[in-house]
Amino acid sequence: MSEIKNSAVLITGGASGIGKLMGSMVISKGCSSLVVWDVNQQLLNETVKEFSSLLKNVKGYVVDVSNTEQVRTTAQQVTKDVGPIDILINNAGIVVGKYFHEHTHADIDRTMSINAEALMHITLEFLPEMIKKNKGHIVNIASAAGLVGNPKMSVYAASKWAVIGWSDSIRLEMERLGNNVKVTCVTPYYISTGMFDGVKSSIFVPINKPVPAVRKIIRGIEKNKLHVRMPLIVYTLQLFKGVLPTRVFDLIVGRFLKVYKTMDEFTGRK
Repeated sequence: MSEIKNSAVLITGGASGIGKLMGSMVISKGCSSLVVWDVNQQLLNETVKEFSSLLKNVKGYVVDVSNTEQVRTTAQQVTKDVGPIDILINNAGIVVGKYFHEHTHADIDRTMSINAEALMHITLEFLPEMIKKNKGHIVNIASAAGLVGNPKMSVYAASKWAVIGWSDSIRLEMERLGNNVKVTCVTPYYISTGMFDGVKSSIFVPINKPVPAVRKIIRGIEKNKLHVRMPLIVYTLQLFKGVLPTRVFDLIVGRFLKVYKTMDEFTGRK
């Protein structure tokens, strides 16, 4: 069991969406300090002010996680200001929402950098101290899109596939080393926070509501779950994809469940 009480928690992308909700929830669970990273200065200031009324030790840092040098220097500053981080929640992410051929090279680079590479660079800053203490928890917010491809999500899906593979690998490394650092990979279907505004889904695969989704994530951290997936149907994706012929899988997921049409009216956060 990972204890949130009396733990130092860092959340990237923590000034809005599920990042902010997770911040609120870890405070309610009794964390000793909360560090919020976000690229938006105004939202960060508002969030730190709000959280500071609930917890004395709240620190906010403006960070573009796609900038590796900024990640390194800010991580060093966090260690000086707060001390070692016990629970790292890699939450920051973006989505473009276009057919692949409509992407620019900059779209590809920025999506892969923020959604996949940044998690590795950030974790590399905090994991060695966790290993030394033989205690810590890395939480990576991936996506169900990392388990199954989807039109208008090609680069986003690629970035989340990378996160899932990397999460499993470092989990296995910690186990081989006999270290008590835990890794949890979260693969939710869409969450209605604004990031995926315009997305439509069938009644068979409901869009996740933010508060219940965050409760499941926090519960997953506390129980040291290897994976947190939502809704329940996401747990079946790998099984069916491995067993069924591709065209049959496409028929069920695309035509019957209509997952392949979910991004047709995507607008994203304004």
